[in-house]
Amino acid sequence: MINVFQPSLGERELSAVREVFESNWIGKGSRVAAFEAAFAEHVGVAREQVTSVNSCTEATFLAMRLLDVGPGDEVVLPTVSFVGAANAVAAAGARPVFCDVDPRTLNATVDGVAARLTPATKAVLPLHYGGHPGQIAEIAELCRDRGLFLVEDAANAQASRVHGRACGTLGDIGVWSFDHGKIAVSVDGGMLYARDPELVERATKLAYFGLEQTSGYDQAMRSRTRWWEFEISSFSRRSIMNDVLAAVGHVQLGRLGEFLSRRREVVAAYDEALREVPGLLIPPPLPEGHESSYYLYWVQMDPGVRDSVARYLYERGIYTTFRYPQLHKVRAYQAGDGRFPGAERAAGATLCLPLHQALSDDDVSLVITTLIEAMDVHRGASGAPASGEQASGEKVA
Repeated sequence: MINVFQPSLGERELSAVREVFESNWIGKGSRVAAFEAAFAEHVGVAREQVTSVNSCTEATFLAMRLLDVGPGDEVVLPTVSFVGAANAVAAAGARPVFCDVDPRTLNATVDGVAARLTPATKAVLPLHYGGHPGQIAEIAELCRDRGLFLVEDAANAQASRVHGRACGTLGDIGVWSFDHGKIAVSVDGGMLYARDPELVERATKLAYFGLEQTSGYDQAMRSRTRWWEFEISSFSRRSIMNDVLAAVGHVQLGRLGEFLSRRREVVAAYDEALREVPGLLIPPPLPEGHESSYYLYWVQMDPGVRDSVARYLYERGIYTTFRYPQLHKVRAYQAGDGRFPGAERAAGATLCLPLHQALSDDDVSLVITTLIEAMDVHRGASGAPASGEQASGEKVA
């Protein structure tokens, strides 16, 4: 099966893990510190503005606590987003308020966010869909003008930039993922950035039970007696990274440029081969000054044939998917107070193709030829016109 996501792991990662094992310290230690420092340099921020956690979702939960989001507050986020983002808002006792997305980019728009703001809005939590920055600069300006916190979900955007500035660093807090399905991986893990270093210091304590001191060894160096005693600043849980994961992540971060280069080649091949396929739309071009991580590559087609095309590909060894199902349709969020025509259109028409650095040229060719075959077989099968007007003015023709 040709997968949508697939990590690239090898001897360098094994060697790094072996060094950790041989050190006899596999908890949070020097490798975590080195990974955090390397990531801070990668996104162009000060070391004290970054801390690691065990997942991007946990970083989002922490973000809600750091900003004191709670009952009576609302947080605006796109309905096409990861469930962990909405869970973080709801778990804080606040209300997730979903906004529509652009049907072609699947990113929240500044107008879509603005339409959902109320006096109760405390923060905005946009996703960089597929690694494309979207209108994040405009959304950041809106948040500054309205006095709102901006938390960037940069899980898809490990290397995305807007005019040279890393996505995840345009707002108050940014969160990234290094889980097994991302570009550079640490098996599981996440990073949190905060503009205010004091929030990062607080996050570090929240990620380890709220302990005022996190190491008995360090405490022993400062105290002659009873270094095992402790104080806590909050009732928190344990969500730290460890040196095994950090060792893998540090190596992978060093390989990110190599991974992105191959992903660009795959994207270019898809663009060239699929641009003129009848009934198919490829992702829109990036605006000037935007850089993508190319985490997802999506095509769009008549909603009446999308599922059949996905099944055709699957039966021929090519796995596809749609990321992410609309959150306003999840009963638990009780979000029946809005219309989302852009998201509805995108959800019915969009299919994410395999995109990762381990794809061979033969793999890419097979995906292309099989998708074109599928379109030839299924085009118009729904009885709907093969040229459906898109909200952007483009046509699937």
